[in-house]
Amino acid sequence: MASSRTEFVLVAGLAMLCSCLAIKVEYDANALIIDGQRKVIISGSIHYPRSTPEMWPDLIQKAKDGGLDAIETYIFWNVHEPRRREYDFSGNLDFVKFFKLVQDAGLHAILRIGPYVCAEWNYGGFPMWLHNTPGIQLRTDNDIFKNEMQVFTTKIVNMCKEANLFASQGGPIILAQIENEYGNIMEKYGDAGKQYIKWCANMAVAQNISEPWIMCQQSDAPESMINTCNGFYCDQFKPNNPKSPKMWTENWTGWFKLWGGRDPQRTAEDLAFSVARFFQNGGVLNNYYMYHGGTNFGRTAGGPYIATSYDYNAPLDEYGNLNQPKWGHLKQLHASIKQAEKFLTNGTVETKSVMNFVDLTKFTLNATGERFCMLSNSDNTGDYTADLGEDGKFFVPAWSVTFLQNCSKEVYNTAKINTQTSVMVTKHSEEDAYGNEVKPAKFSWMWAPEPIQDTLKGNGRFEAAQLLDQKEASGDVSDYLCVDTRNISLKNMTLRVSTNGHGLHAYVNGKLIGSQFSRQAKGQQMVTGDDYSFGFDKAVSLKKGLNVISLLSVTVGLANYGAFYDLKPTGLINGGVLLNGKGNNSINATTYQWSYKVGLNGEAQQFHDPNSRNANWNSTKVPKNRPMTWYKLGVYCLQTSFKTPSGEEPVVLDLLGMGKGHAWVNGKSIGRYWPTQIAETTGCDAHCNYKGSYNDGKCRTNCGNPSQRWYHVPRSFLNNNADNTLILFEEVGGAPWNVTLQVVTVGTVCANAYEGNNLELYCQGDRRISEIQFASFGDPQGTCGSFSLGNYQATQSVAVVEKLCAGRPSCLIDVSQSTFGISSWGNFTSRLAVQAVCK
Repeated sequence: MASSRTEFVLVAGLAMLCSCLAIKVEYDANALIIDGQRKVIISGSIHYPRSTPEMWPDLIQKAKDGGLDAIETYIFWNVHEPRRREYDFSGNLDFVKFFKLVQDAGLHAILRIGPYVCAEWNYGGFPMWLHNTPGIQLRTDNDIFKNEMQVFTTKIVNMCKEANLFASQGGPIILAQIENEYGNIMEKYGDAGKQYIKWCANMAVAQNISEPWIMCQQSDAPESMINTCNGFYCDQFKPNNPKSPKMWTENWTGWFKLWGGRDPQRTAEDLAFSVARFFQNGGVLNNYYMYHGGTNFGRTAGGPYIATSYDYNAPLDEYGNLNQPKWGHLKQLHASIKQAEKFLTNGTVETKSVMNFVDLTKFTLNATGERFCMLSNSDNTGDYTADLGEDGKFFVPAWSVTFLQNCSKEVYNTAKINTQTSVMVTKHSEEDAYGNEVKPAKFSWMWAPEPIQDTLKGNGRFEAAQLLDQKEASGDVSDYLCVDTRNISLKNMTLRVSTNGHGLHAYVNGKLIGSQFSRQAKGQQMVTGDDYSFGFDKAVSLKKGLNVISLLSVTVGLANYGAFYDLKPTGLINGGVLLNGKGNNSINATTYQWSYKVGLNGEAQQFHDPNSRNANWNSTKVPKNRPMTWYKLGVYCLQTSFKTPSGEEPVVLDLLGMGKGHAWVNGKSIGRYWPTQIAETTGCDAHCNYKGSYNDGKCRTNCGNPSQRWYHVPRSFLNNNADNTLILFEEVGGAPWNVTLQVVTVGTVCANAYEGNNLELYCQGDRRISEIQFASFGDPQGTCGSFSLGNYQATQSVAVVEKLCAGRPSCLIDVSQSTFGISSWGNFTSRLAVQAVCK
């Protein structure tokens, strides 16, 4: 194997710049060879802009504790270069600091420059000035685009070199990626697409780094690149170069959430099954996308209609909590993979079919004769017992993989979860001495109207005799673009507006006559595909003489994926504005002279800044359900502030009662909010069956509820020893009086662990296990929240668990017959079901 490996030789000049020990990264078809050691790599995606620098050390440490070897992240062009040649690498955009923290934790890193990233990120990570550059065509053989892409790529690579971040300099980065999933859409670009991908490879190699370059989803990747796989399953993927290792750059741990969509869930059992099958079939690197999803702060969410939460049902939830049982189940999987690592990377491999759907893969070290086996059952319904002769008989549940030490002892099965399930709850942060919530005083509010009247009079910033594309006209500096025309003088008409979305507020002579959004226009089914267009129809009564028609067009994140996605029309372009009267008495106003104004006055005057004095805040007659209104939070005698919740638990804002808008805490954006977008009422699965192939429509939850009710407020946004200010811009009308600040914590812990394992139960923060609601060692039935006794159980089950766990923040239970006072219970495996409360 070693004789056919590809070597990336250390650049001597770089080694002299770094006091760290240089690391050589090599590979062959069976391993990544890092500093001479043959490795399989378990990695996870954590996007630095979707969290805060204060969160990074904890997220990285939890990833390491979960058994990861590496952290992966994209580099997001649009936030780093919002204006051409003007760069920002401050705050949560400091990717160099992020990578150094990864290294400090003893982990490797994977650098995905792109610079197209998709990632459900606004416009796929491309800055809007790029789109508006004359003569440019994105992601194809276009010299203008290629020059800009090379300039940005070179800048990022040079920043990494200057900070000694590459492994050859003693840094953490072992792999780098150029482009992203281009193979999925390359056919639409023809020969120009093929030439472009060759150029990408040559440009990347010319960056003169010593680490391998990868291209994901690129089956025709040039020989200088390693092509990799993205998807829910990649066990059948084969690299286009037989010398390349089999790598999985995106194992989707869940899916993203849409406004109006149900919550996506992917079970821990199925995710573990996909990883085990991948390594059973020759996998070398698995990267979880996402390991921590985080939050789409500001206007970074793409889509359209991507929600502010980017939780992704990842092993670490949006706030950084352990998502149990997924985190713990994968941790145990990773330990088993590392136990098998020397066999996976050095062993002779033999796979045979034991029976239908059941395959045995045996890894043997020729030098010593040591063995390790993986036994998989790909049937999505049937459980089987596999007879392995002298090695014994093994029960393999449907859709699972068993790891067998020495091919004779089960050490892990992907369908058998032996870690706790944490039921997370949102609670008011203050509690009494007994752990009961103390409901705080209601917030008081001040308000200010959005000063929109000048806009509604047709006082725009520029004019055009046509309806323009919104992203081009606005430069995407705001969700809002107002267009006005005045040349109307007929009465009793129907205003008909055709738009490409994503929302529209129509005014006549300064008065709002109606609003509409894409999902509402399509009925109660979610918009699917790329069509967010709709028609707005409203009867209007016009006065004699001139009338002003004002159309406030609204975007909810720009498209981020697909062939030529950058050219998809947004807003009123390619639509039309008609005034239909009786008979032939109609007017086509599409080509009238339109006045354009980008953004809102409140945005320009920075009403969201608590230090701004431009807003005339009023504490009397605070309105309800008033569109285009700014709210500022005060509490206790109309003070314009609130206190930071005590403790370290994540803080969220409950915005139930509000309509749609944007929220800021101490001037920092926590993103768009839209709790009135209700998830579909059907299609949820309260008891998801992990068996069988997963897709993003399977195992959905949260039907009939707001698609997002709670919004993350990172503790670093809050002032620990001072007051805090919350400001909301309400676009469609809401009632702020029920808005509350809460914390997210573990409310209940459950487990259903198999005999022969150690079960750890734990609460969060300063909470302790206050009550054992259920405990049964035997054959308990049901699931978390609905456990019941089976046919047999240890009579002292509750007493034993109470003794070990009650009153403690955590406890460790040896799930065995001896623990529960059983001398002999026959030749079968028991389980321990537990449900406990944390306070």
